[in-house]
Amino acid sequence: MMERSIRQQLEQALEELVSAAKPEKGSLLVTGCSTSEIIGKKIGSSGSGQTAQEVMDTLLNFCQKHSIFLAVQCCEHLNRSLVIEKDYMKAHNLTQVNAVPVLHAGGALAERAYKTMKNAVLVEGVQADIGIDIGLTLIGMHLKPVAVPVRTTVTQIGQAAVVCARTRPKYIGGSRAVYDDQLA
Repeated sequence: MMERSIRQQLEQALEELVSAAKPEKGSLLVTGCSTSEIIGKKIGSSGSGQTAQEVMDTLLNFCQKHSIFLAVQCCEHLNRSLVIEKDYMKAHNLTQVNAVPVLHAGGALAERAYKTMKNAVLVEGVQADIGIDIGLTLIGMHLKPVAVPVRTTVTQIGQAAVVCARTRPKYIGGSRAVYDDQLA
């Protein structure tokens, strides 16, 4: 049996995430990714430009197809800041920070995102609607407050573990509260 490509694995995981989360047009997808982990190495040790390009192409095509925005998380050397498009930053009143992601300070995917995205900037944080974490890069700080795991049939991309999440509004009220099941 032929093993599926990184692109095919990522596309399937993303499609399953969207199917479960049902994000609205204009939602934000946060992505954390260790290309080192994808190729079977320790996180932060062997960043791959080729793998980053493959992942980035897939993410951009997916976001365009579903009319959602992309945020790519940098590594801890840039305090997990995020690469986003300047228009998104302005529309959501986010504050730009000054750094340029490179392979060993930001990571291969963040470096690729910064070079590829339209008018890319770095921001300190976002509150994303959905997320995919490839290689256990810890994206939780960039999701809205109530994150819900989404189990996909794709558990690895390359050699990297994959975790997906959606968010939902907080439940408020007490025993008399009535909730909208469509928001759960």
